[in-house]
Amino acid sequence: MLALTIASKLEEKGVARRVVRDDIPEARRTVSPALRRRGGWRRSITTAVVLISAATLMVVVFPDPLRRLLGPPPVKGINARQGLDGRLLGHFPYPEAAASALVEVAPGLTLRADAAEALRSLMRDAVAAGIDLRIHSAYRSISLQQHLFFDVKAERNQSAEERARVSAPPGFSEHSTGYAVDLGDGSRPQTNLSTSFDQTPAYDWLIQNANRHHFQLSFPRNNRQGVSYEPWHWRFEGSADALKQFEAAQRFNR
Repeated sequence: MLALTIASKLEEKGVARRVVRDDIPEARRTVSPALRRRGGWRRSITTAVVLISAATLMVVVFPDPLRRLLGPPPVKGINARQGLDGRLLGHFPYPEAAASALVEVAPGLTLRADAAEALRSLMRDAVAAGIDLRIHSAYRSISLQQHLFFDVKAERNQSAEERARVSAPPGFSEHSTGYAVDLGDGSRPQTNLSTSFDQTPAYDWLIQNANRHHFQLSFPRNNRQGVSYEPWHWRFEGSADALKQFEAAQRFNR
């Protein structure tokens, strides 16, 4: 009778349910009282389901980032993997332009047709301004980039990380797109492919006029990609395809 009276008073105070639960023998408890009181076990199950669903979504919808992290290195001979943004040692991946899409801009040098047309226009304007602008490199195949990266790396006793600061790994060079070009000043040949090119009349003219012809400096000083400053390296961004190919780099460097 006394027990019923006590339970009745506890019920009035809103604590009877807790007393009854605490009286359950320890051996019969399969979920902690704290989880029962707060619905924690339901939240735990819900969280697990959400995490599993998110992981499944990543595999199905975003296979490339996971492949970059879990798959083999993308370039044989470089013990590094692409980041989630696609970069390898600072460089974004680029496709190789088809030979049928390329036209000659100088003896032995080619670009995509729209980039070639824009470059010819740029060169004509440079001549009219008294600037001796020269083309030193344009489209480069992935196989040629392989040589420029690994053979020169070996000759100079460089690590892959050191070489990547001045030359992109094969498959990661803007030159392979057929939209990038290396320029120089014919009146200052000693500055070819050198940071001192930015002290030439040709460079000054490019800074003032290159954008009119849809060419942009790819690797300015202190660029976020961590690639060495290359005042001679310019890329064409005057078509929808070119903008698409360089969109990741543009977004990253903003």
